[in-house]
Amino acid sequence: MKQEERKPERQGPDALERAIAAELGVRPDQVRAAVALLDGGATVPFIARYRKEATGTLDDAQLRTLSERLRYLRELEDRRRAVLEGIEAAGKLTPALRAAVLAAATKTELEELYFPFKSTRRTKAQSAREAGLEPLADALLKEPHRDPEATAARYRNAEHGVDDAGAALAGARAILIERAAQDTVLASELRTRLWKGGRLRSRPKPGAKAGVPGAPGGDAAAKFKDYLDFVQPLNRLPGHRVLALLRGEADGVLALDIAEADPRDAEVLAEARGWYERAVARSLGVSPRGRAADEWLMGSVEAAWRTRLLARLATEARGRLFAAAEEEAVAVFAANLRDVLLAAPAGNRATLGLDPGLRTGVKVAVVDGTGQVVATDTVYPHAPAKRWDEALAKLVALSKKHRVELVAIGNGTASRETDRLAAALLAELKKHDGGAPGAAQPAKVVVSEAGASVYSASALASAELPGMDVSLRGAVSIARRLQDPLAELVKIEPKSIGVGQYQHDLTPARLDRALDAVVEDCVNAVGVDVNTASPALLARVAGVGPLLSENIVAYRNEHGPFASRAALKKVPRLGAKAFEQCAGFLRITGGAEPLDASSIHPEAYPVARKILAAAGAKAPGAGAAAVAALDPARFVDGAFGLPTVVDILAELPKPGRDPRPRFATASFAEGVEKITDLRAGMVLEGTVSNVAAFGAFVDIGVHQDGLIHISAMSTRRINDPRDVVKSGDVVKVKVLAVEPERKRISLTLRLDDAV
Repeated sequence: MKQEERKPERQGPDALERAIAAELGVRPDQVRAAVALLDGGATVPFIARYRKEATGTLDDAQLRTLSERLRYLRELEDRRRAVLEGIEAAGKLTPALRAAVLAAATKTELEELYFPFKSTRRTKAQSAREAGLEPLADALLKEPHRDPEATAARYRNAEHGVDDAGAALAGARAILIERAAQDTVLASELRTRLWKGGRLRSRPKPGAKAGVPGAPGGDAAAKFKDYLDFVQPLNRLPGHRVLALLRGEADGVLALDIAEADPRDAEVLAEARGWYERAVARSLGVSPRGRAADEWLMGSVEAAWRTRLLARLATEARGRLFAAAEEEAVAVFAANLRDVLLAAPAGNRATLGLDPGLRTGVKVAVVDGTGQVVATDTVYPHAPAKRWDEALAKLVALSKKHRVELVAIGNGTASRETDRLAAALLAELKKHDGGAPGAAQPAKVVVSEAGASVYSASALASAELPGMDVSLRGAVSIARRLQDPLAELVKIEPKSIGVGQYQHDLTPARLDRALDAVVEDCVNAVGVDVNTASPALLARVAGVGPLLSENIVAYRNEHGPFASRAALKKVPRLGAKAFEQCAGFLRITGGAEPLDASSIHPEAYPVARKILAAAGAKAPGAGAAAVAALDPARFVDGAFGLPTVVDILAELPKPGRDPRPRFATASFAEGVEKITDLRAGMVLEGTVSNVAAFGAFVDIGVHQDGLIHISAMSTRRINDPRDVVKSGDVVKVKVLAVEPERKRISLTLRLDDAV
């Protein structure tokens, strides 16, 4: 086959499956089965729960990783083919370069190989070659004893703008620089060295205030005070620090640069720079020995390194740093989101929602145990109105009328003031009840209101709460998210829930994919009551999506509650495939088929009935001891294997059980309302609001979360803060230090720590 007709090589499906299997530590046949199911339209929750036999019990986390890696590797193969075709079209594809491109394991490596060849701009080296200057470059390389000026004088070319020897030498130098830049073996050697020995330096950007609070631009700069004179090895920069540095640069506060070594030590820097320049010299065949052209040749070497290669490799290093930091940040964001969505629900209890405000008042909403709004109002207990008694009287009346069991307080502006109002409300209710023994007293809980304003102004809120003022919808959302965080928070874009860091600096598509996957997994792990769920919640069920969710609700509104899972097949456009995917995750309680209230898929009802019969139980939830005593192997057949049978045996004693933890709340200390009220040594209770790679943030009721650094979480060394705490946990902490001017609070979980 002729060279120009040969198609670039491409890895086949088997190679991709083997690569993914190696990364996951599983068998290729497991990956092959999962890929076939995914390509066939199956969802991750469905595969993880109902196709365990096919995949060898891959769980949802493994399947998510598999799905993401499959997408990445397929994109990598498409890009590899395009790169090979591009380099070949340029006539630059050597056997060594082809082998390097085929061996590239990441998109970054591939782009690094392609970088020298993909420029569409006309280069100085191209112009120099067209002016006939390549022989000049070769002559000086091969015969360094030549005088550069005298040799170059013979290559003047007025037609191409080469009017003198200086112009000719400049063109020859451009050719040598491009040769060095296109040497992939050299680039690989230099890249490895720079990553291991290079340093990132951060300094104040000229004109930026040096972190002086109150000075013009100083408040923003104060956030980056720790990075105003900062140097750290490239390969030891943690992800959160990388994102902080890049944010400081984007905000115009910091200037970042990458050097061969610590730029504060001129001797060390010069020695390191010399190594790189010698490597470039070897690549070009330059060996300085005091000959006539050696000085000019070494000048070309220095220019190749300092003006072309270092700049390019520094850009690549920044990209590598960001890629690793982004991967870490997305993983942390996803883990926090999972914890928040799977936080303990307060349950079907009448709830008073308070959306705090000062001048605009406190917005009030009462929702009943099913989440329906039964009353709304706005009260003005705080400055400037200061109608405290009137506000308290209204809240007492609403609470008594609707038998309020919980008070949910948003954690935004005026939250602490409103928390005092709620405390006064509970005291009044207790007084009115006369302290009757056994009388249930309402509890107050401060709730994150992140995203409530986004929901309030959304089309979904308009459809759910038509005619209600936008300001009141936030109070409704605050109340509902205490009753069932998952059901309410799915109505809000995941990025607006407020559990990530530097999220606006991350690649939107990648973050969206990761967060959407978390929401889908959480919703399907808990299950959804098809007769009460909102369209937003139904849309997250495996195989449903926005269109079918609207159809399900429309059918429910027209025909009444679904009596069985089988009735879902009557919903327009809900075909056999969609039913297969969603049926096991949709619950119907009180229907004709008791198994419809469980997580058992309708396709497995025959097996479930055999198990119930063998245990002498008439329905799920009965005969738990007898069911537990059964041998799962008895019920394995050609259609259902041991993993499915084991799942059914676990589900039958407690059908539809909620996997989320029990509801618990934190109590904020009285008299501690703002950061200046804090003192080192105080022991407080709070709620973990966010977990990062370097520690956890805790809401202790002062409008500024405190940080428990990873080093202050345990007496033993830990690598991941989530091994100790997760978002939503109620914890006791000790205040180590307070910096009001920087809005920083340092906390510890080790209550015996000295301060």
